[in-house]
Amino acid sequence: MSELSAEDGVELQALLKELLSSISDRISAAPSTECAEEILLHLEETDKNFHNYGFVRYVRQYVESSLETVVEEETKNLTRGDGQHAIGSGQDALIHVVTRRTRESAEYQQMMQTLKNTMIMVVESLITKFEENQLKKEERLQEKQLSQSVSQYNCSDSDSSFNQGYAFIRQEQLQVLAEKLDSSRPKEVRWEALQALCCAPPSDVLSCESWSSLHRNLCVALSDPDLSDNVLQYFAKSFSSSPLNVTQEIYTSLAKCVESGFLTHKLSFPTDSVGIDINRPEISRLLKQIRLMNDFQKEVTTFWIRHPEKYMEKIIESTFSLLAPHYEYGSSYPGTEKTLEPIHLLALLDIKATWFKKWMHGYYSRTVVLRLLERKYKSLIVAALQQCIHYSDSCKIFTKETTDPQLVEEQNTGSVQRSVYSRKELEYAFFVHSLCVLGKLLIYANGRKLFPIKVRNRKDPISLTDLVVILINVIYQQPKPRSDTSHTDSLSPSSLVMEMLWMLCERTECAAECLYQTPVIEALLAPVIALLNGQQVKLKSPAAKLTLIADVLAHIANSDRGLALFLYENNLVLAQSERTCAAHVVVQFTLRLLNNDLSSLSESDVSHTLCGAFIFVCRQIYNTFEGLQVLRPYGLHKALAAAWKKKSSFSERVPSPVPGATAAVSPQELQNMLIWEETLLDSLLNFAATPKGLLLLQQTGAIKECVSHMFSRFTKKLQVSRCEKFGYGVMVTQVAATAPGVVALCSSGFVRALVIELWSTLECGKEDVRVVRPKTTPMDPIDRSCLKSFLSLVNLLSSSHSVWELLGRQPLANKSEYTLREMPTSIPDLIDRLIAVNSDAKINSLFHYEQSHTFGLRLLSVLCCNLDSFLLLETQYNICSILLQSQKENVTELDTDKGEFIIDSVSVERNHVLVRASLVGGPSERRLPPRTLQEGEHPYPWPMFSTYPLPQCYTLDPPKIQHTSQDSEISAFLASFMDTQSVEGWMHICRRQYCKTLTSRPDSLTGNVLADLLEKVVAHLSSSVSECFFSPAPYKAEEKSVRSVVLSSVEQLGIDICLRYGSYLKILKDDAVHGLMLLMKHVKIFLSTQAVKTSSELITQQEGYPGHDWLASTVFLIMAGDVDRSLSLLINLSSLLTSAFIWPARTQASVHVPVEVAESGIHPVYWCTAHSVEILLKAELPLVHSAFRMSGFTPSQMCLHWLTQCFWNYLDWREICSYVCTCVVMGPDYQVYMCVAIFKHLQPDILQHTQSQELQVFLKEEPIQGFKVSNYLEFMEGLENSYRNIVLTDMTSIRNPVM
Repeated sequence: MSELSAEDGVELQALLKELLSSISDRISAAPSTECAEEILLHLEETDKNFHNYGFVRYVRQYVESSLETVVEEETKNLTRGDGQHAIGSGQDALIHVVTRRTRESAEYQQMMQTLKNTMIMVVESLITKFEENQLKKEERLQEKQLSQSVSQYNCSDSDSSFNQGYAFIRQEQLQVLAEKLDSSRPKEVRWEALQALCCAPPSDVLSCESWSSLHRNLCVALSDPDLSDNVLQYFAKSFSSSPLNVTQEIYTSLAKCVESGFLTHKLSFPTDSVGIDINRPEISRLLKQIRLMNDFQKEVTTFWIRHPEKYMEKIIESTFSLLAPHYEYGSSYPGTEKTLEPIHLLALLDIKATWFKKWMHGYYSRTVVLRLLERKYKSLIVAALQQCIHYSDSCKIFTKETTDPQLVEEQNTGSVQRSVYSRKELEYAFFVHSLCVLGKLLIYANGRKLFPIKVRNRKDPISLTDLVVILINVIYQQPKPRSDTSHTDSLSPSSLVMEMLWMLCERTECAAECLYQTPVIEALLAPVIALLNGQQVKLKSPAAKLTLIADVLAHIANSDRGLALFLYENNLVLAQSERTCAAHVVVQFTLRLLNNDLSSLSESDVSHTLCGAFIFVCRQIYNTFEGLQVLRPYGLHKALAAAWKKKSSFSERVPSPVPGATAAVSPQELQNMLIWEETLLDSLLNFAATPKGLLLLQQTGAIKECVSHMFSRFTKKLQVSRCEKFGYGVMVTQVAATAPGVVALCSSGFVRALVIELWSTLECGKEDVRVVRPKTTPMDPIDRSCLKSFLSLVNLLSSSHSVWELLGRQPLANKSEYTLREMPTSIPDLIDRLIAVNSDAKINSLFHYEQSHTFGLRLLSVLCCNLDSFLLLETQYNICSILLQSQKENVTELDTDKGEFIIDSVSVERNHVLVRASLVGGPSERRLPPRTLQEGEHPYPWPMFSTYPLPQCYTLDPPKIQHTSQDSEISAFLASFMDTQSVEGWMHICRRQYCKTLTSRPDSLTGNVLADLLEKVVAHLSSSVSECFFSPAPYKAEEKSVRSVVLSSVEQLGIDICLRYGSYLKILKDDAVHGLMLLMKHVKIFLSTQAVKTSSELITQQEGYPGHDWLASTVFLIMAGDVDRSLSLLINLSSLLTSAFIWPARTQASVHVPVEVAESGIHPVYWCTAHSVEILLKAELPLVHSAFRMSGFTPSQMCLHWLTQCFWNYLDWREICSYVCTCVVMGPDYQVYMCVAIFKHLQPDILQHTQSQELQVFLKEEPIQGFKVSNYLEFMEGLENSYRNIVLTDMTSIRNPVM
């Protein structure tokens, strides 16, 4: 075995150095030498790159070459016959023996000794070289200290002030440096000591015993012009690497030094003719010091929360002490001499007060800041407030000038480095800084508590409202800029004030205290009122200023409290001392802008941007229920529609561009026209946010275009507006509740897109998603991926009128073959493929038959909840027959009668739908089978069926109805009926007796008592001229003409349902079918004489009332099947206002409303009752109102559903009678109060199901459990006292609702 050569030693040395460099982090992190040795010993186990290191490869190669011969010989000896027998056949045993014998060999011992000696030499050589290198470094460092100066600290450097270098220094040296820094030493000695100190680690310096004297000498040196920069450099290093208890001490001493410098120099504030030069030595030095402080101010917030509060408090207090005014603040007018303060230079360095914003961001520091401002340093806020007032007053003085040239120069050349700043520029920087500080204070409650503040030259203290008004005036008085882009400059006064006002608007409590005040609204609308009065306004660039003001007004009107201020505070004075509210002023100004009827504004000032801004303000008002009530008389919808029609017709006349020809309209002008047209369409569309607004939109004739515009934005997932928190979901639902709305949705492509999206999700899945793992089998009947589409369909088909428009006269395809690529594109197609699955072709066309059919059955279940929708589906498609046949075929033995029903998700769902569709009754009158299986021997104990009648277990015992009750007070009162009594007096007593009986003995208001009460009340009211809202219509039909009337299949099915319900309640006789059919024929003739002949293309407007007359059926049951009493009651009821709302068929295309409203296809129950319900919900039940908004569903749709079918299937019979009787006796407005009471009763359930995203399904499928009219009568009487004037006024406007 040869020895390692010298070249091998050099190579080993390099490889070992490389290995140590690679693992230096691990070794340096070891807490002791023993731990470092452990790391090296186990390096192969912990380092995945171990075998890649050059040193390891070299050693392995050396071992292999040294021991290769020994290993081969030992292996041969052991693999011979005798050796193999000796050790056995295991390979592991062979390796073990070879290894042992090799380690015992002489060659191995010689290799280890050679390697050991060589490594000792290599390691010693490395240690020697390291020590030599360290000595050389120390020598170079000393030479550098003596021969070179440290780079100067430059405050205009864009990098941070925290720049460091590191060396080592001993305690003895620090003691010497402290002595050399004494102020009695020569300046050269102090300078050299500072150079050495700057090169030392701050941690060593700050921990030395002589730090106190060293710190004292540094503070003294800081005031020396020749030494200041070196001290700042050391302070900068200390700030970045020292704990807060030390940096706090340095910072406070720096602040005191800066404060002392300002007091010593007493620098004059620049005058109008002479600016301030920051290159002046004394100013440059102070600016550098403040720059370092400002850097620290902005960085310290990231770590001071980890230290005791006292250090943070000292930093904040020293800052405030420095920035607080040290001299009496000068006059508010230019030309007055005053002194330059630290706050002025800080404003130049940090013009937007970033340091203060960071200090106010966290609660930990904000508490201390506000406490110190309140107790000791309120003068800081006074100075900031005084500067804002000063700037506002300066604007007034210079308002006749076109602009401030120096200010414009500053704004336009912000990127150019400058050294001289004028007086106005410095004051403006201080104004911006003060504005940012005040803005940050106002958004916090304790910051607002600092107001009101007493300032000089003001008699009264400045309140929050006063400050906002001053800032609004700054917008008005800002000199006219040279270019329009200055308004968007981040440092322009308008932009700064607007940014602050937006910030206030976003915080409810802050906006309530600062913005939602009458003086603020007066200030905002002052130029608007002046223009309305024909006065000239002193505004530079009025269109731009008014546009900004409109933006603030829109933000205010978007909140509830701000809207209330707009609608109900009559504090604004128009012409002739007329006092009005802000909403009236804004809408009048908007109409004048639309009509270009403002003589005080030039035509160039009345731009589409300005007009659109004020339309947007109106939009925040009229897209609310209470706001629309106020703005409706102005006919804004008509003005917007007229402007849109004018612009769209002009756009159509613009010729297409021809290459080479001169364009009649420039591309920019054409783009502006399109934007203006979209603005008008979008504004019209927002009328659809409320039921009555949707009627107004329909009357403009632009509903189809507006819905198409909505669909285009909806598909792009665009926000409704910058003020809206929700998307178009609520608006789509509101539109879909009406016949013209759903027709517009269909023609826009919305319904087609919805169906295709559903089918893609349900049957196809998303093609653009790469399949990494198989899709899990859905466990819920409606998979989460399909839930959104399902709820969208429920919203779309919630109203029976929508169902009739989409399905009426639309047969199912029922093809003999469906291709797998054939997708449904309409609602009839969807029903054909998912619900009416009655052939093998349809089953085979579905990729997921069970899931898709269950989805269709769930949708059918929701549709059947609306009785009129069910009547259409059953008469047109025989849905129940299809389901019964499917159940019949879903048995174990199809060819025999002994087969049992197969229980699966589809058969359980079909059973539920069949029971729901076949039985009528309230929560305690029918039992719906569950959709889930239960554990045990019988997972589904509910009987299935394939033929009628239903099993008896689904029908509960009927309620006991007392047909006679002689001992009740209401019966005694009706028996003493006197014709001589006045209507008012008798009705007052009747209402009092009714309320008393309903609350004390509600069971007595049934049978004949209820029939007599209704009959006599209606007769009494209809005989009074004052109570007859509609002209009494004489009715007398010949028996022959009545018998010739043909009832539709829908009406006949409705009669069958009514008869089954009456038979269940045991209030109808077996021959009642003829009586009910006769009544329906009479009613049909009577209502036809009260209807207008319409030319509408809507299906719901062409063949009478779409659906069954549920009120007439209810009256028939109340009268126990007496046709004459029922007809007489209905005819007398028709002259009362109540009939317009509780009897939907009464006002279908009625002659008693304007023709255009009668032809609209929107029922008064929707645009009047439901509209009023939403107004009251927002005021009385805000949580319920918000829940509906979040779910994308509307209370209007649910009210329309309930009221159209007279609460059948939702309330028990007794409560249905109470509903009808309450509305007749107490007044039509009680219909509104009844709906609000139900929502109050359901509030806990509504909130719960909103969270689970099933609110729509819950409200439609579930009956109203536990609701009693008698329990909520007192609540409804309270609503009457508060809202009767509003609700009844709206109901009586039925004759002219669009004015």
